[in-house]
Amino acid sequence: MQQKLSVFTKNKINKYHKTITVDSDKSISHRCYIIGSQCLGISKIKGLYSDDIKTTIDALKKLGVRIEKKNKTHYVYGTGISGYKKFKGTLNFGNSGTSARSFLGILTCYPHKVTITGDASLKLRPFKRLTDYLEKIGATIKNPTNKKNSLPIKICGTKDWALAQKHEVKIKSAQITSAIIYAALQTKGITEIIESSETRDHLQKLLKSLKADMSSKEVGEKRITRIKGQVEMNSFSIEVPADPSSACFFIVQTLLAKKSSLLIKNVCVNKTRIGFIKILKKMGGKIKILNKKEYFGETVGDLFAQSSNLKGINVPLKWITSSIDDLVVIWVACGLASGKSYFQGISELRLKESDRIKSMSKVLNKLGIKTRSNKDSLKIYGNPNAITKKNIYIQSHLDHRIAMASFVAGQVTGNNILIEGFETVSSSFPNFLKLQKKIGAHYEIT
Repeated sequence: MQQKLSVFTKNKINKYHKTITVDSDKSISHRCYIIGSQCLGISKIKGLYSDDIKTTIDALKKLGVRIEKKNKTHYVYGTGISGYKKFKGTLNFGNSGTSARSFLGILTCYPHKVTITGDASLKLRPFKRLTDYLEKIGATIKNPTNKKNSLPIKICGTKDWALAQKHEVKIKSAQITSAIIYAALQTKGITEIIESSETRDHLQKLLKSLKADMSSKEVGEKRITRIKGQVEMNSFSIEVPADPSSACFFIVQTLLAKKSSLLIKNVCVNKTRIGFIKILKKMGGKIKILNKKEYFGETVGDLFAQSSNLKGINVPLKWITSSIDDLVVIWVACGLASGKSYFQGISELRLKESDRIKSMSKVLNKLGIKTRSNKDSLKIYGNPNAITKKNIYIQSHLDHRIAMASFVAGQVTGNNILIEGFETVSSSFPNFLKLQKKIGAHYEIT
Protein backbone atom coordinates (compact mmCIF):
# COMPACT_ATOMS: atom_id res chain seq x y z
CA MET A 1 0.00 0.00 0.00
CA GLN A 2 1.13 3.54 -0.68
CA GLN A 3 2.40 6.00 1.90
CA LYS A 4 -0.29 7.13 4.35
CA LEU A 5 -2.13 10.26 3.33
CA SER A 6 -5.15 12.35 4.19
CA VAL A 7 -7.29 14.38 1.81
CA PHE A 8 -9.02 17.63 2.69
CA THR A 9 -12.01 18.63 0.56
CA LYS A 10 -12.82 22.33 0.43
CA ASN A 11 -15.32 24.40 -1.55
CA LYS A 12 -18.03 23.08 -3.83
CA ILE A 13 -16.97 21.77 -7.23
CA ASN A 14 -17.71 24.14 -10.15
CA LYS A 15 -19.88 23.13 -13.08
CA TYR A 16 -18.16 20.84 -15.59
CA HIS A 17 -18.78 19.04 -18.89
CA LYS A 18 -16.09 16.40 -19.30
CA THR A 19 -15.27 12.99 -20.76
CA ILE A 20 -13.23 10.53 -18.69
CA THR A 21 -12.25 6.86 -18.55
CA VAL A 22 -12.16 5.31 -15.09
CA ASP A 23 -9.83 2.46 -14.09
CA SER A 24 -10.35 -1.09 -15.38
CA ASP A 25 -12.77 -3.38 -13.60
CA LYS A 26 -11.24 -4.94 -10.51
CA SER A 27 -13.38 -8.11 -10.43
CA ILE A 28 -12.64 -8.97 -14.06
CA SER A 29 -8.94 -8.12 -13.70
CA HIS A 30 -8.47 -10.54 -10.76
CA ARG A 31 -10.11 -13.32 -12.74
CA CYS A 32 -8.13 -12.65 -15.92
CA TYR A 33 -4.77 -12.89 -14.17
CA ILE A 34 -5.76 -16.09 -12.36
CA ILE A 35 -7.23 -17.80 -15.43
CA GLY A 36 -4.29 -16.63 -17.55
CA SER A 37 -1.98 -18.46 -15.14
CA GLN A 38 -3.96 -21.70 -15.74
CA CYS A 39 -3.88 -21.44 -19.54
CA LEU A 40 -1.33 -22.79 -22.00
CA GLY A 41 0.73 -20.04 -23.63
CA ILE A 42 1.20 -16.34 -22.94
CA SER A 43 -1.87 -14.26 -22.09
CA LYS A 44 -1.76 -10.49 -22.62
CA ILE A 45 -3.84 -8.63 -20.05
CA LYS A 46 -4.34 -4.88 -19.90
CA GLY A 47 -6.30 -4.53 -16.71
CA LEU A 48 -6.41 -2.76 -13.37
CA TYR A 49 -3.08 -2.41 -11.59
CA SER A 50 -4.01 -1.49 -8.03
CA ASP A 51 -2.85 -2.62 -4.59
CA ASP A 52 -5.45 -5.42 -4.55
CA ILE A 53 -4.45 -6.65 -8.01
CA LYS A 54 -0.77 -6.53 -7.07
CA THR A 55 -1.44 -9.03 -4.27
CA THR A 56 -2.96 -11.45 -6.81
CA ILE A 57 -0.03 -11.01 -9.19
CA ASP A 58 2.55 -11.37 -6.41
CA ALA A 59 0.89 -14.57 -5.16
CA LEU A 60 0.91 -16.07 -8.66
CA LYS A 61 4.60 -15.28 -8.96
CA LYS A 62 5.30 -17.06 -5.65
CA LEU A 63 3.52 -20.10 -7.08
CA GLY A 64 5.93 -20.11 -10.00
CA VAL A 65 4.01 -18.14 -12.63
CA ARG A 66 6.14 -15.86 -14.78
CA ILE A 67 4.49 -12.46 -15.18
CA GLU A 68 6.09 -9.50 -16.94
CA LYS A 69 4.78 -5.95 -17.23
CA LYS A 70 5.48 -3.96 -20.39
CA ASN A 71 3.94 -0.51 -20.51
CA LYS A 72 0.37 -1.10 -19.29
CA THR A 73 0.12 -4.75 -20.35
CA HIS A 74 0.94 -7.81 -18.26
CA TYR A 75 2.25 -10.91 -20.00
CA VAL A 76 1.20 -14.00 -18.05
CA TYR A 77 3.11 -17.17 -18.93
CA GLY A 78 0.51 -19.84 -18.16
CA THR A 79 1.47 -23.05 -16.41
CA GLY A 80 -1.61 -25.02 -17.50
CA ILE A 81 -4.11 -26.63 -15.15
CA SER A 82 -2.54 -27.41 -11.75
CA GLY A 83 0.87 -26.39 -13.06
CA TYR A 84 1.99 -24.25 -10.11
CA LYS A 85 5.39 -24.97 -8.58
CA LYS A 86 5.89 -26.09 -4.99
CA PHE A 87 5.71 -23.25 -2.49
CA LYS A 88 5.52 -23.44 1.27
CA GLY A 89 5.04 -20.19 3.10
CA THR A 90 2.62 -17.31 3.55
CA LEU A 91 0.59 -15.39 0.99
CA ASN A 92 -0.39 -11.97 2.33
CA PHE A 93 -3.30 -10.41 0.45
CA GLY A 94 -3.41 -7.09 2.28
CA ASN A 95 -6.92 -5.65 2.01
CA SER A 96 -8.08 -7.86 -0.89
CA GLY A 97 -10.91 -10.21 0.03
CA THR A 98 -11.26 -11.30 -3.60
CA SER A 99 -7.62 -12.40 -3.71
CA ALA A 100 -7.74 -14.27 -0.40
CA ARG A 101 -10.91 -16.18 -1.25
CA SER A 102 -9.79 -16.87 -4.83
CA PHE A 103 -6.52 -18.42 -3.71
CA LEU A 104 -8.19 -20.57 -1.10
CA GLY A 105 -10.12 -22.02 -4.04
CA ILE A 106 -7.00 -22.38 -6.18
CA LEU A 107 -5.06 -24.06 -3.37
CA THR A 108 -7.83 -26.60 -2.71
CA CYS A 109 -6.11 -28.81 -5.32
CA TYR A 110 -2.54 -27.78 -4.42
CA PRO A 111 -0.93 -30.46 -2.21
CA HIS A 112 1.37 -28.18 -0.22
CA LYS A 113 0.86 -26.28 3.02
CA VAL A 114 0.27 -22.55 2.56
CA THR A 115 -0.85 -19.85 5.00
CA ILE A 116 -3.29 -17.18 3.81
CA THR A 117 -3.36 -13.85 5.68
CA GLY A 118 -4.11 -10.16 5.21
CA ASP A 119 -4.22 -6.77 6.90
CA ALA A 120 -6.17 -5.86 10.04
CA SER A 121 -9.35 -5.19 8.08
CA LEU A 122 -9.25 -8.44 6.09
CA LYS A 123 -8.63 -10.45 9.28
CA LEU A 124 -12.04 -9.35 10.55
CA ARG A 125 -13.92 -10.71 7.53
CA PRO A 126 -15.62 -14.16 7.54
CA PHE A 127 -14.16 -17.11 5.65
CA LYS A 128 -15.99 -20.15 7.03
CA ARG A 129 -18.82 -19.53 4.56
CA LEU A 130 -16.26 -20.50 1.88
CA THR A 131 -13.96 -22.99 3.61
CA ASP A 132 -16.87 -25.34 4.36
CA TYR A 133 -17.23 -25.93 0.61
CA LEU A 134 -13.49 -26.36 0.07
CA GLU A 135 -13.17 -28.93 2.86
CA LYS A 136 -15.89 -31.00 1.17
CA ILE A 137 -13.80 -30.98 -2.01
CA GLY A 138 -10.86 -32.33 -0.04
CA ALA A 139 -8.74 -29.48 1.33
CA THR A 140 -7.43 -29.58 4.89
CA ILE A 141 -8.02 -26.18 6.46
CA LYS A 142 -6.91 -25.00 9.88
CA ASN A 143 -7.17 -21.73 11.73
CA PRO A 144 -4.32 -21.27 14.21
CA THR A 145 -5.89 -18.43 16.22
CA ASN A 146 -9.63 -19.08 16.63
CA LYS A 147 -12.59 -21.20 15.56
CA LYS A 148 -14.25 -18.64 13.28
CA ASN A 149 -12.10 -19.39 10.22
CA SER A 150 -11.05 -15.79 9.88
CA LEU A 151 -7.50 -15.11 8.71
CA PRO A 152 -4.84 -16.37 9.02
CA ILE A 153 -5.84 -19.73 7.55
CA LYS A 154 -3.57 -22.68 6.84
CA ILE A 155 -4.61 -24.76 3.84
CA CYS A 156 -3.20 -27.98 2.37
CA GLY A 157 -4.96 -29.08 -0.77
CA THR A 158 -5.44 -32.50 -2.31
CA LYS A 159 -4.49 -33.17 -5.91
CA ASP A 160 -5.50 -36.76 -6.63
CA TRP A 161 -8.44 -37.11 -4.29
CA ALA A 162 -10.36 -33.90 -4.96
CA LEU A 163 -14.07 -34.68 -5.13
CA ALA A 164 -16.23 -33.26 -7.94
CA GLN A 165 -19.76 -32.71 -6.64
CA LYS A 166 -22.81 -30.46 -6.54
CA HIS A 167 -22.55 -27.23 -4.52
CA GLU A 168 -25.50 -25.03 -3.63
CA VAL A 169 -24.21 -21.57 -2.73
CA LYS A 170 -26.87 -20.06 -0.50
CA ILE A 171 -25.06 -16.76 0.14
CA LYS A 172 -25.17 -14.35 -2.81
CA SER A 173 -21.40 -14.17 -3.26
CA ALA A 174 -19.49 -14.25 -6.54
CA GLN A 175 -16.27 -14.65 -4.54
CA ILE A 176 -17.46 -17.96 -3.09
CA THR A 177 -18.66 -19.23 -6.47
CA SER A 178 -15.42 -18.18 -8.17
CA ALA A 179 -13.32 -19.95 -5.55
CA ILE A 180 -15.27 -23.18 -6.11
CA ILE A 181 -14.84 -22.79 -9.88
CA TYR A 182 -11.05 -22.43 -9.50
CA ALA A 183 -11.03 -25.70 -7.57
CA ALA A 184 -13.41 -27.35 -10.08
CA LEU A 185 -11.12 -26.54 -13.02
CA GLN A 186 -8.49 -28.75 -11.36
CA THR A 187 -10.85 -31.51 -10.15
CA LYS A 188 -11.42 -34.66 -12.22
CA GLY A 189 -15.07 -35.07 -13.13
CA ILE A 190 -17.98 -32.64 -13.35
CA THR A 191 -18.70 -30.03 -10.69
CA GLU A 192 -22.12 -28.39 -10.53
CA ILE A 193 -22.67 -25.05 -8.79
CA ILE A 194 -26.13 -23.65 -8.07
CA GLU A 195 -26.28 -19.98 -7.06
CA SER A 196 -28.47 -16.90 -7.33
CA SER A 197 -28.67 -15.43 -10.83
CA GLU A 198 -28.23 -12.00 -9.20
CA THR A 199 -24.56 -12.58 -8.37
CA ARG A 200 -21.74 -11.51 -10.67
CA ASP A 201 -20.88 -13.94 -13.46
CA HIS A 202 -17.64 -12.46 -14.81
CA LEU A 203 -15.70 -15.70 -14.39
CA GLN A 204 -18.33 -17.78 -16.17
CA LYS A 205 -18.37 -15.29 -19.08
CA LEU A 206 -14.57 -15.32 -19.32
CA LEU A 207 -14.41 -19.11 -19.32
CA LYS A 208 -17.15 -19.35 -21.94
CA SER A 209 -15.24 -16.94 -24.19
CA LEU A 210 -12.17 -19.16 -23.80
CA LYS A 211 -14.26 -22.19 -24.79
CA ALA A 212 -13.64 -23.97 -21.50
CA ASP A 213 -15.52 -27.24 -21.00
CA MET A 214 -18.37 -25.68 -19.03
CA SER A 215 -21.94 -24.50 -19.27
CA SER A 216 -23.81 -21.83 -17.37
CA LYS A 217 -27.54 -21.20 -17.63
CA GLU A 218 -30.18 -19.32 -15.69
CA VAL A 219 -33.27 -21.14 -14.53
CA GLY A 220 -35.68 -18.78 -12.84
CA GLU A 221 -33.77 -17.00 -10.09
CA LYS A 222 -30.97 -19.59 -10.10
CA ARG A 223 -27.79 -19.90 -12.12
CA ILE A 224 -26.48 -23.41 -12.73
CA THR A 225 -22.82 -23.77 -13.74
CA ARG A 226 -21.33 -27.14 -14.73
CA ILE A 227 -17.57 -27.55 -15.19
CA LYS A 228 -15.55 -30.50 -16.44
CA GLY A 229 -12.20 -30.36 -14.66
CA GLN A 230 -8.64 -30.97 -15.82
CA VAL A 231 -9.33 -29.65 -19.35
CA GLU A 232 -6.64 -27.32 -20.67
CA MET A 233 -7.39 -23.81 -21.98
CA ASN A 234 -5.49 -21.63 -24.44
CA SER A 235 -4.05 -18.17 -23.74
CA PHE A 236 -5.90 -14.96 -24.60
CA SER A 237 -5.47 -11.19 -25.01
CA ILE A 238 -7.86 -8.77 -23.31
CA GLU A 239 -8.23 -5.09 -22.49
CA VAL A 240 -10.42 -5.08 -19.40
CA PRO A 241 -13.32 -2.59 -19.59
CA ALA A 242 -13.83 0.17 -17.01
CA ASP A 243 -15.20 -0.63 -13.56
CA PRO A 244 -18.88 0.33 -13.09
CA SER A 245 -18.39 0.55 -9.32
CA SER A 246 -15.64 3.14 -9.86
CA ALA A 247 -17.79 4.97 -12.40
CA CYS A 248 -20.64 5.13 -9.88
CA PHE A 249 -18.80 7.65 -7.67
CA PHE A 250 -18.47 10.06 -10.59
CA ILE A 251 -22.06 9.43 -11.71
CA VAL A 252 -23.42 10.33 -8.26
CA GLN A 253 -21.14 13.36 -8.06
CA THR A 254 -22.38 14.62 -11.43
CA LEU A 255 -26.05 14.09 -10.58
CA LEU A 256 -25.58 16.15 -7.40
CA ALA A 257 -23.39 18.86 -8.97
CA LYS A 258 -24.93 21.97 -10.52
CA LYS A 259 -25.26 22.44 -14.31
CA SER A 260 -22.83 19.61 -15.07
CA SER A 261 -22.53 16.56 -17.31
CA LEU A 262 -20.08 13.70 -17.63
CA LEU A 263 -19.39 10.97 -20.20
CA ILE A 264 -17.54 7.87 -18.92
CA LYS A 265 -16.16 5.69 -21.71
CA ASN A 266 -16.07 1.93 -22.16
CA VAL A 267 -17.70 0.79 -18.89
CA CYS A 268 -18.69 -2.80 -18.13
CA VAL A 269 -22.50 -2.77 -17.89
CA ASN A 270 -23.02 -6.43 -17.06
CA LYS A 271 -26.61 -6.75 -15.79
CA THR A 272 -25.32 -7.97 -12.40
CA ARG A 273 -23.41 -4.70 -11.93
CA ILE A 274 -25.86 -1.93 -12.85
CA GLY A 275 -28.26 -1.93 -9.93
CA PHE A 276 -26.91 1.51 -9.08
CA ILE A 277 -28.18 2.86 -12.42
CA LYS A 278 -31.66 1.49 -11.74
CA ILE A 279 -31.71 3.04 -8.26
CA LEU A 280 -30.42 6.45 -9.34
CA LYS A 281 -32.74 6.65 -12.36
CA LYS A 282 -35.69 5.78 -10.12
CA MET A 283 -34.59 8.69 -7.90
CA GLY A 284 -34.79 11.00 -10.91
CA GLY A 285 -31.19 10.76 -12.07
CA LYS A 286 -30.51 11.56 -15.72
CA ILE A 287 -28.34 8.62 -16.83
CA LYS A 288 -28.00 6.97 -20.24
CA ILE A 289 -26.07 3.93 -21.47
CA LEU A 290 -24.71 4.62 -24.96
CA ASN A 291 -22.82 2.67 -27.64
CA LYS A 292 -23.38 -0.83 -26.25
CA LYS A 293 -21.24 -3.69 -27.54
CA GLU A 294 -20.22 -7.23 -26.55
CA TYR A 295 -16.66 -8.00 -25.50
CA PHE A 296 -15.46 -11.32 -24.01
CA GLY A 297 -19.07 -12.07 -23.17
CA GLU A 298 -19.49 -8.78 -21.29
CA THR A 299 -21.76 -5.90 -22.27
CA VAL A 300 -19.73 -2.68 -22.50
CA GLY A 301 -20.99 0.86 -23.05
CA ASP A 302 -20.52 4.57 -22.32
CA LEU A 303 -22.30 6.15 -19.34
CA PHE A 304 -23.66 9.69 -19.66
CA ALA A 305 -24.96 11.60 -16.61
CA GLN A 306 -26.36 15.10 -16.08
CA SER A 307 -27.20 17.21 -13.03
CA SER A 308 -30.55 16.11 -11.59
CA ASN A 309 -33.04 16.82 -8.85
CA LEU A 310 -33.12 13.60 -6.84
CA LYS A 311 -35.89 12.30 -4.62
CA GLY A 312 -35.86 9.59 -1.95
CA ILE A 313 -36.49 5.94 -2.78
CA ASN A 314 -37.66 2.71 -1.17
CA VAL A 315 -35.17 0.39 -2.86
CA PRO A 316 -36.57 -2.94 -4.13
CA LEU A 317 -34.80 -5.89 -2.53
CA LYS A 318 -34.05 -7.36 -5.98
CA TRP A 319 -31.74 -4.42 -6.77
CA ILE A 320 -29.53 -4.80 -3.69
CA THR A 321 -27.18 -7.57 -4.87
CA SER A 322 -26.40 -5.84 -8.17
CA SER A 323 -25.55 -2.59 -6.35
CA ILE A 324 -23.98 -3.92 -3.14
CA ASP A 325 -20.55 -2.29 -3.67
CA ASP A 326 -22.12 0.98 -4.77
CA LEU A 327 -24.52 1.60 -1.92
CA VAL A 328 -22.17 3.76 0.15
CA VAL A 329 -22.08 6.52 -2.47
CA ILE A 330 -25.75 5.99 -3.36
CA TRP A 331 -26.42 6.82 0.30
CA VAL A 332 -24.71 10.18 -0.26
CA ALA A 333 -27.20 10.78 -3.09
CA CYS A 334 -30.08 9.75 -0.81
CA GLY A 335 -28.80 11.99 1.98
CA LEU A 336 -28.90 15.01 -0.34
CA ALA A 337 -32.18 14.07 -2.05
CA SER A 338 -35.61 15.31 -1.03
CA GLY A 339 -37.61 12.82 1.04
CA LYS A 340 -36.79 9.56 2.81
CA SER A 341 -34.94 6.54 1.44
CA TYR A 342 -35.07 2.99 2.75
CA PHE A 343 -32.76 0.02 2.14
CA GLN A 344 -33.23 -3.51 3.47
CA GLY A 345 -31.44 -6.81 2.96
CA ILE A 346 -28.06 -5.12 3.40
CA SER A 347 -26.54 -7.05 6.33
CA GLU A 348 -23.70 -8.15 4.02
CA LEU A 349 -22.38 -4.57 4.19
CA ARG A 350 -21.52 -5.07 7.84
CA LEU A 351 -18.96 -7.68 6.71
CA LYS A 352 -17.05 -5.61 4.14
CA GLU A 353 -13.74 -3.77 4.65
CA SER A 354 -15.58 -1.91 7.41
CA ASP A 355 -19.11 -2.03 8.79
CA ARG A 356 -20.35 0.18 5.97
CA ILE A 357 -23.79 0.77 7.44
CA LYS A 358 -22.23 2.10 10.62
CA SER A 359 -19.43 3.98 8.87
CA MET A 360 -21.65 5.78 6.34
CA SER A 361 -24.30 6.57 8.95
CA LYS A 362 -21.58 8.45 10.85
CA VAL A 363 -20.54 10.33 7.71
CA LEU A 364 -24.12 11.37 6.92
CA ASN A 365 -24.83 12.30 10.53
CA LYS A 366 -21.79 14.61 10.56
CA LEU A 367 -23.25 16.33 7.49
CA GLY A 368 -26.50 16.94 9.35
CA ILE A 369 -28.39 14.08 7.70
CA LYS A 370 -30.43 11.85 9.98
CA THR A 371 -30.32 8.06 9.64
CA ARG A 372 -31.82 5.08 11.40
CA SER A 373 -30.45 1.55 11.04
CA ASN A 374 -30.55 -1.98 12.36
CA LYS A 375 -28.59 -5.10 11.42
CA ASP A 376 -30.18 -5.44 8.00
CA SER A 377 -31.64 -2.06 7.02
CA LEU A 378 -30.98 1.67 6.75
CA LYS A 379 -33.36 4.64 6.55
CA ILE A 380 -32.02 8.00 5.37
CA TYR A 381 -33.87 11.26 5.92
CA GLY A 382 -32.80 13.38 2.95
CA ASN A 383 -31.58 16.92 3.52
CA PRO A 384 -30.76 18.74 0.25
CA ASN A 385 -29.28 21.65 2.23
CA ALA A 386 -26.84 19.60 4.31
CA ILE A 387 -24.18 22.22 4.93
CA THR A 388 -22.28 22.67 8.16
CA LYS A 389 -19.75 25.35 9.06
CA LYS A 390 -17.77 22.87 11.13
CA ASN A 391 -14.73 21.00 9.86
CA ILE A 392 -15.66 17.32 9.51
CA TYR A 393 -13.21 14.52 10.30
CA ILE A 394 -13.64 11.09 8.67
CA GLN A 395 -11.57 7.95 9.30
CA SER A 396 -11.63 5.55 6.34
CA HIS A 397 -11.11 2.41 8.51
CA LEU A 398 -9.10 0.92 5.61
CA ASP A 399 -12.26 1.05 3.46
CA HIS A 400 -11.66 2.60 0.04
CA ARG A 401 -15.35 3.13 -0.68
CA ILE A 402 -15.96 5.04 2.55
CA ALA A 403 -13.05 7.33 1.66
CA MET A 404 -14.30 8.00 -1.88
CA ALA A 405 -17.94 8.47 -0.82
CA SER A 406 -16.83 11.02 1.79
CA PHE A 407 -14.83 12.84 -0.89
CA VAL A 408 -17.90 13.03 -3.16
CA ALA A 409 -19.95 14.38 -0.26
CA GLY A 410 -17.39 17.13 0.29
CA GLN A 411 -17.32 18.15 -3.37
CA VAL A 412 -21.08 18.45 -3.86
CA THR A 413 -21.83 20.17 -0.51
CA GLY A 414 -18.75 22.36 -0.21
CA ASN A 415 -18.19 21.15 3.36
CA ASN A 416 -14.64 21.01 4.67
CA ILE A 417 -14.00 17.30 5.19
CA LEU A 418 -10.69 15.80 6.29
CA ILE A 419 -10.53 12.14 5.22
CA GLU A 420 -7.78 10.19 6.96
CA GLY A 421 -6.45 6.93 5.54
CA PHE A 422 -7.13 7.93 1.95
CA GLU A 423 -4.25 5.76 0.74
CA THR A 424 -6.66 2.82 0.91
CA VAL A 425 -8.26 4.10 -2.33
CA SER A 426 -5.22 2.77 -4.21
CA SER A 427 -6.51 -0.74 -3.50
CA SER A 428 -9.18 -0.38 -6.17
CA PHE A 429 -9.03 3.01 -7.92
CA PRO A 430 -5.46 4.43 -8.15
CA ASN A 431 -6.47 7.23 -10.54
CA PHE A 432 -9.42 8.51 -8.48
CA LEU A 433 -7.83 11.81 -7.42
CA LYS A 434 -6.22 12.35 -10.84
CA LEU A 435 -9.64 12.10 -12.51
CA GLN A 436 -11.23 14.29 -9.83
CA LYS A 437 -8.64 16.94 -10.60
CA LYS A 438 -9.48 16.64 -14.31
CA ILE A 439 -13.14 17.55 -13.70
CA GLY A 440 -12.21 20.40 -11.36
CA ALA A 441 -12.50 19.02 -7.81
CA HIS A 442 -11.20 21.15 -4.93
CA TYR A 443 -8.99 19.30 -2.45
CA GLU A 444 -5.62 19.25 -0.72
CA ILE A 445 -3.42 16.27 0.08
CA THR A 446 -1.90 16.39 3.56
